[in-house]
Amino acid sequence: MDFKGSETIPGPRTEDQLPHTAEAAAKIVIVGGFGVGKTTMVGSVSEIKPLTTEETMTQAGVGVDDNFGSATKTATTVAMDFGRIKISDQLVLYLFGTPGQERFWFLWNGLFEGALGAVVLVDTRRLEVSFDVMGRLEERGVPFVVAVNSFPGAPRYPLKDLRTALDLSEDVPIMECDVRRRASSRDVLMTLMRFLHSLAMTRSLA
Repeated sequence: MDFKGSETIPGPRTEDQLPHTAEAAAKIVIVGGFGVGKTTMVGSVSEIKPLTTEETMTQAGVGVDDNFGSATKTATTVAMDFGRIKISDQLVLYLFGTPGQERFWFLWNGLFEGALGAVVLVDTRRLEVSFDVMGRLEERGVPFVVAVNSFPGAPRYPLKDLRTALDLSEDVPIMECDVRRRASSRDVLMTLMRFLHSLAMTRSLA
């Protein structure tokens, strides 16, 4: 899923400076396998011009990289994507998209450092990739929600069946989304923030 196909925010994007009303900021990671839409999600929802580290896919990667969807995908993230969105007048989220190619997964630990939470993007055509992704987050103790990205022609399943297939506990939110649409991506982030708030409230009462 290409960033070029995502919605753009009407008018000029905001300056890089934080809003003067901001009192808190949180780091959120967008994680998933190759080509699930991480760069697109950051690009569609960021209120500043997103930073991307995409490089052209070449023949040198044949047999090394995941080539799923390479017929249309010509670039891949090699370090990270970065964006920012204001959730409220007081709270700003810094968004970090992880590289999807397995040979760059060693970068994930650094990107997970200090993360308040994560969005796991899922492609129903390659659910098996998600197990390693979620396992790494669980090992680091990073709470996450699961967002099933809607790809044209991809099979659709009831969310309860996907929850079972992914072996997700009942408390972990799972939802469908279209990361090309800013409103849809923002809804995913809001779901994550509500989930993190509920976890914090539960711990405070324990």
